[in-house]
Amino acid sequence: MTAKKSSKKPNVSAEELKAYYRDMLLIRRFEEKAGQLYGMGLIGGFCHLYIGQEAVVVGLEASAKEGDKRITSYRDHGHMLACGMDPNGVMAELTGRIGGYSKGKGGSMHMFSKEKHFYGGHGIVGAQVPLGAGLAFADKYKGNDNVTFAYFGDGAANQGQVYETFNMAALWKLPVIFVIENNQYAMGTAQARSTSSPDIYTRGEAFGIAGQAVDGMDVLAVKEAGDKAVAHCRAGKGPYILEVKTYRYRGHSMSDPAKYRTREEVQKMREEKDAIEHVRELLLTGKHASEDDLKAIDKEIKGIVNASAEFAKESPEPPLEELWTDIYATDASQTA
Repeated sequence: MTAKKSSKKPNVSAEELKAYYRDMLLIRRFEEKAGQLYGMGLIGGFCHLYIGQEAVVVGLEASAKEGDKRITSYRDHGHMLACGMDPNGVMAELTGRIGGYSKGKGGSMHMFSKEKHFYGGHGIVGAQVPLGAGLAFADKYKGNDNVTFAYFGDGAANQGQVYETFNMAALWKLPVIFVIENNQYAMGTAQARSTSSPDIYTRGEAFGIAGQAVDGMDVLAVKEAGDKAVAHCRAGKGPYILEVKTYRYRGHSMSDPAKYRTREEVQKMREEKDAIEHVRELLLTGKHASEDDLKAIDKEIKGIVNASAEFAKESPEPPLEELWTDIYATDASQTA
């Protein structure tokens, strides 16, 4: 796995480094708990875990400001937590309970938060990319400096609608960052077998879209690249492509045995490239935190995640009449 990395690291404070560690650990522990609940039969349908990719969304959220938007695919739990959505609401939605963000009707792949400007996980491969451009168009139309992060994977990068969107975004100079979360395998096919170009971001050159590849297992490198991309968009220079080269430790979904790669390969990535361990070492070697400090953070995170699981279990299932709500937009004056 190769990526163009800047030799200059962004200057971050000890508190920022701790925040990155905490946010990535929250995603890791939450996803581990979700996997457990799936195994217990408390989560049904599809469930795509984000374990291993935490540095991508944490690094980019660190580059965002209030008003920026994000939209992604079905591997979306990490994005929700990183933008500040409540773990209780996310876990309740995973288990199909009324306390979930979509009242238990959306499940793993279809949650939204107007308050956090999270415009959903989307189950159709690549479908969120043109929607992300639409969100960016709205901001350009309004004349603000907000940016939209449109996340998609290396597999979705071969979808035709992605390139139609590149073309329109370039023509209209939309403030959208196309984030390719390249975890090397799409659903189960290695990038070398499915994609003709080793660096997917270079496909934007045909449309005049600037971009770069970055090591997605290094949250500081992602933050640095995110700052550059955000500055590009806010300056009115149009879209930007970030290919964040990362790696998922689990299968494509909970039903995937992942026989297309070896256990040794996964273990090697865990031991040599784990994003959370990287920040942990930076905190310890830089004397920004002690072992006890990090244990306290882990204990806090486990408490939050366990509480979210209990909240989900205790939240009732949505009543049948709830199936008929939230279908059509209504004018309150006409329903009184």
